[in-house]
Amino acid sequence: MPDPAPSSDSLRFDSAFWRKLAWQGAAYGPRWWVEGSPPLIGLVFAALMRRHRAMVRRNLRTLLGTRSRLVEDADVVRTFMSFAQALADGLALSAGDRFRSDVSVSGAEHVRSAIDVDRGLIVATAHTAGWETALAALKQNLNRPVLVVMRAEPDKKAGALHDGYRQNLGFEVLHAGGDPLSSLPLIRHLRQGGIVAVQIDRCTDGMRGQDVTLGSRPFRVPRGPFVLASMTGAPIVPVFSMRTGFLAYRIEAGEPVHIARRTDEAALGASIQRVVAALESFLRRNPTQWFHFVDGP
Repeated sequence: MPDPAPSSDSLRFDSAFWRKLAWQGAAYGPRWWVEGSPPLIGLVFAALMRRHRAMVRRNLRTLLGTRSRLVEDADVVRTFMSFAQALADGLALSAGDRFRSDVSVSGAEHVRSAIDVDRGLIVATAHTAGWETALAALKQNLNRPVLVVMRAEPDKKAGALHDGYRQNLGFEVLHAGGDPLSSLPLIRHLRQGGIVAVQIDRCTDGMRGQDVTLGSRPFRVPRGPFVLASMTGAPIVPVFSMRTGFLAYRIEAGEPVHIARRTDEAALGASIQRVVAALESFLRRNPTQWFHFVDGP
């Protein structure tokens, strides 16, 4: 039986309808389509999504300051095109062995030196191009299970659909919430030598946040991964990714940050800002590969 006609809600850009359609195109479309269509699709979304264009422009000014309108407009469009390309790559890779990724790693020694069989590793990442591909590569290279903590999507059907794609890439997803017991699976995962990955560029409702500085403005990041590091002794390694071509990505891993079990607020804040500084450095060099399409800090 064919799928029913989409409702008005399902036509939202982040709905399950569009997600499934995108996956089908990436999974079954010819290579020329998978490689060539995302920039055009990104261009269309850039033209239609006025509010999101404003968010991208704000992000670019946070990182690079105010520039000429023409230069800013070009980078806004590049950001939407990069997002569409990275999304299509991830969906194509989740569809099986039809495609293979080409991933290079800078700073792999930081990850290898930090991970411990009894304490695991916390990866601080962000919504940059290929973050899912980067985590899949970490799992494969380190042979450790990866658990990603992220906020639930507004459209539950779309979120469940994409979580399934992520499982095909080799890692599990735990949705963040206000439940005080939600940290127990993370602690257990780390004590078994696993990797917990958290995107630090979004602090969702119900999460405790930490005010920091990112670029030219105040920013808010989740405190959870840093408190978790203090509780368990697991080191935090900043790991960010960029797209360099079709199904090709480069991962940058920074030096590990160790947080004492009985740390004070000043020391904890300094550790958080150190990881944010690594994020800022990466974003300044790759501003059009940051997909921070949300309101607020």
